[in-house]
Amino acid sequence: MPEGHTVHRIAGLFRDVFQGQSVVASSPQGRFHDGAELISGSVLERAEARGKQLFLHFERERIVRVHLGIYGAWDVMTLQGESMRAGSPQTLSLGAPRATRRRLGEREKSYDADEPFPPAPRGAVRLRLETLDVVADLRGPTACEVQTPEESAAVLARLGPDPLLDRGIRGQREFVRRVGSTSRPIGVVLMDQAVVSGIGNVYRAEILFRHGLDPYQPASSLPEETAVALWKDWAKLLADGVKTGVMLTRNDLDAAGRTRALRVAKDRYFVYKRAGLPCRVCATDVQMALMATRKLYFCPQCQRS
Repeated sequence: MPEGHTVHRIAGLFRDVFQGQSVVASSPQGRFHDGAELISGSVLERAEARGKQLFLHFERERIVRVHLGIYGAWDVMTLQGESMRAGSPQTLSLGAPRATRRRLGEREKSYDADEPFPPAPRGAVRLRLETLDVVADLRGPTACEVQTPEESAAVLARLGPDPLLDRGIRGQREFVRRVGSTSRPIGVVLMDQAVVSGIGNVYRAEILFRHGLDPYQPASSLPEETAVALWKDWAKLLADGVKTGVMLTRNDLDAAGRTRALRVAKDRYFVYKRAGLPCRVCATDVQMALMATRKLYFCPQCQRS
């Protein structure tokens, strides 16, 4: 499932390529036909993310809310350019213009697509956003709907703080308050978007390991200073993920090791998807269990109550 850093990167990309422009919207799949008609030809005024939720604000107070869920992803395609911004009107093209494709979902990648621009929709495209030089295709989201400002505000009110939006002491205090108000296991609480926005299965496992916390420990039993440390760590990891596009959670790497881990996924984590392998710290086998229907990875030695 795409986690918070990915959705913030999508919002940033959409601000770069769509904001302030009139956007043609369609639903090749057909499931979002009515919604696409409501926004087609409108100017995208701004794109915002909170946690795993993306909000695209169009003219006439129409907001498209997108939650990628487990399988959702955006494919963003631009015309190729060299010295200028890809797809700028000044870009020269010999023959049919070609596309540069970028996939933003749980895994992010870019590649040159050997196809004319704009490319035909591939697969079940729920929503296509298009200008003269950029196309964005949405596939497989959990949610894609047009909302009023009031409806979007109601969604936002149910979400926990996001370190990139709720900076400073206020966001920290709200996170500490929400963690301390429930006796559910901390491994469940960190995945609850009503407590804190943006943490998914990878960051949950890694943050717990980085702080030596038993995933089954009641959240309300954590000392306040531990909850504060969790918030600050999440803020640091989220900012780094937005910058690099990669969930790299190991803090035991030198510069060369970090460079390699940015390229090689198996070197990025302490425990995530390492069940049966030795813990990188104590050599005990990493364990996997189900917690609230999601796979939980942890070290039984390093993460003891």
